[in-house]
Amino acid sequence: MERIKLGKTQVELTRITFGAWAIGGWMWGGADQKDAQKAIRAAVDLGITSIDTAPIYGFGRSEEIVGEALEGKRDKVELLTKCGLKWEGREGIFYFESQDHLGRPQKIYKYSGKQSIIEECERSLKRLKTDYIDLYQVHWPDDSTPIAETMEALQQLLDDGKIRAAGVSNYSGPQMQEANDHILLASNQVPYSMVKRDIETEIIPYAVAHDIAIIAYSPLERGLLTGKVTEDYVFNAGDHRANHPHFSVENRRRVNAFLGEIAPFARDLGVSLSQLVINWTLQQRGITVALVGARNPAQVQSNAASLDFQIPATLLEDIGHRLSRLELASA
Repeated sequence: MERIKLGKTQVELTRITFGAWAIGGWMWGGADQKDAQKAIRAAVDLGITSIDTAPIYGFGRSEEIVGEALEGKRDKVELLTKCGLKWEGREGIFYFESQDHLGRPQKIYKYSGKQSIIEECERSLKRLKTDYIDLYQVHWPDDSTPIAETMEALQQLLDDGKIRAAGVSNYSGPQMQEANDHILLASNQVPYSMVKRDIETEIIPYAVAHDIAIIAYSPLERGLLTGKVTEDYVFNAGDHRANHPHFSVENRRRVNAFLGEIAPFARDLGVSLSQLVINWTLQQRGITVALVGARNPAQVQSNAASLDFQIPATLLEDIGHRLSRLELASA
């Protein structure tokens, strides 16, 4: 698996990185813990050694699953996690209300105060069964806390050897710039896919100009770009996609029509639609890493093969023209 350095840091990640949001079960209609751990171990065996998680993914559950799955393998992997989304306490900015895996109501807050981040890091280290984190990312910007204070916390964790690199997630261009004024910013983890490309306007140009990595999450648009989410697809209880605008019946129809157009390209290359989409994502300007989730070893195996081929330039251009004609219906 190809590896790439994060910006100006010494941290290297695999270009396809394992996304551990879904395995926490939260917002995805549940998940099987044994399958999740098998998927993580399979990823490492197949060369996907970078694993991205967060405390909020299952209210600590995803981090715990990752930590258990990787016992004895810490020296073979890169662990990425986050801070700044809290369900304990009421500090910061209220984000939304949810439920944990036991059905208990939980209020989520964005909070990135210095002491809070340092305490969050300690809890993540314990759940992950490690004494350092390779990339620690602020999950969402918190308008109640100065970015300078947040970066001061990350710098202290760097100085203390608790983390190897500092990143952000879901930061705008100006927010990235302010963060980068206070710390050596490794990366920004942001949503990016064939049907969500708004970061190309502001965020990618800044990242490219300042050598900051872009970690693209949801490159398969939460499964929409796999071709498996049909117009009559029924979501499990608790699956957030049921109410997501991209997954309206009309948008499923439009996206699947587009996928039908590019499916012959995948067949000609001898790959799946998902592999074609992931490969396309990593060929776009400024995209450093594609964060791809998996709930079982079979999905991991498919993801790992997504860089085993090259999309010809003429085909990339053709896909681009077809994408330019694809418009999603508004919510």
